[in-house]
Amino acid sequence: MSHILRIDASARTAGSTTRQLADQLVARLVEQGYGAAVTQRDLTVTPPALLTEAWVGANFTDEADRSADQRAALAASDELIAELEAADTIVIGVPVYNFAIPAALKAWVDLIARARRTFRYTETGPEGLLKGKKAYLVVASGGVPVGSDYDFATGYLRHVLGFVGITDVTIIAADQQMMDEDALARATSTIDGLKQAA
Repeated sequence: MSHILRIDASARTAGSTTRQLADQLVARLVEQGYGAAVTQRDLTVTPPALLTEAWVGANFTDEADRSADQRAALAASDELIAELEAADTIVIGVPVYNFAIPAALKAWVDLIARARRTFRYTETGPEGLLKGKKAYLVVASGGVPVGSDYDFATGYLRHVLGFVGITDVTIIAADQQMMDEDALARATSTIDGLKQAA
């Protein structure tokens, strides 16, 4: 059975463009049969913990040698990674705050990008281990043009996802909303177009 993982990161639980577009996109994907099940992870309601020295030490200790405290330190990371591993499709709401991603989304990245779990180093360089998945970045900004030199959100997330093996990434953007009253309508139309192309 196919499975969608939805990640929300907007500080706003009401009136959020990324949440509105993610609602629409997930509904379209479920309609098209891409997701018979949906898991939602709201990083505003349950913010991920920041990395600590104890976490780093636990992560670089061989699994068989970890203490109970070290396993506990990695438990939240293990849970987030398990959600990614179980998903075929990932939908990430990406509000652009101060030219980059929200702190909660960066904390999520730090917990899921783990050597020997989601990527590994080989003689030919790093290899992502979460292969065969599709990701959508649903992006909203007030003034930052997506893809511009000062958009530090989408390029970063595309790179991080690729680093862990998720290279099939589509960006759906409602950007520059403070200057472009049609930005949301264009993003909505893009999602509608995905349905027509299915």
